[in-house]
Amino acid sequence: MNSPVICVINPNTSSAMSEGIAAGARRVSRGEIIMRTSRHGPASLEGHFDEALAVPGMLEQLIEMERGEQHVDGYLIACFGDPGLAAAREVSPVPVMGVAEAGMQMATMVARRFSVVTTLARTLPIAERLLHEYGRAGHCAGLHACELPVAAFESGEQAVFERLLEACREALAEDGSDAILLGCAGMSELTERLTDALGLPVIDGVGAGVALLEAVSATGLRASASGDRAAPLSKPVRGAFEHLSRST
Repeated sequence: MNSPVICVINPNTSSAMSEGIAAGARRVSRGEIIMRTSRHGPASLEGHFDEALAVPGMLEQLIEMERGEQHVDGYLIACFGDPGLAAAREVSPVPVMGVAEAGMQMATMVARRFSVVTTLARTLPIAERLLHEYGRAGHCAGLHACELPVAAFESGEQAVFERLLEACREALAEDGSDAILLGCAGMSELTERLTDALGLPVIDGVGAGVALLEAVSATGLRASASGDRAAPLSKPVRGAFEHLSRST
């Protein structure tokens, strides 16, 4: 059996964050990780507006991979809001996961109840919506924000780690939960340090997503192409993303 190839797409335009995400992905991968970074959209995603702007650039990266010659077994959208996940599944012939979906699924496998610790409080409603959408709300003991912007996790500063660690400890104490789910792909590199410091499972959606996609690849299953996962209808696309048109 060939080693699985997983393409991780950072839907923001920060190459520095992509480096950290790629490191987190390769830490758990048993195959090859291809890292792609969007060329269009915000430098970080911290709300609905940011996510909406990021989706076309993320889809462009996926479509470029599919039009190329590189074999890919699965795609991972590396933002905890899972932006454009349904649209990505329409255009991809292989499984696509978002890091929130993957992290929530993995958390329920290793803990009875988990707490989510994310970046800014303004993003908590997005995480809450996804918990209900993925059927994991009953497993989540609480949603918490460390009140650090996404960009802070590019710095590698000790103060950033300490603030996140403090927020995790506060969440565990308040919720009585059994694990922490990190609510930002940019936190991926801190997973092992947080696990050591807390003595409880710390789930990173990047690592979880890579592991789950590789597991699906090992079964030989392909992605469904029916219902709302059928390929988009062929039609012209005007403007900046005309090159993504599926018209013939």
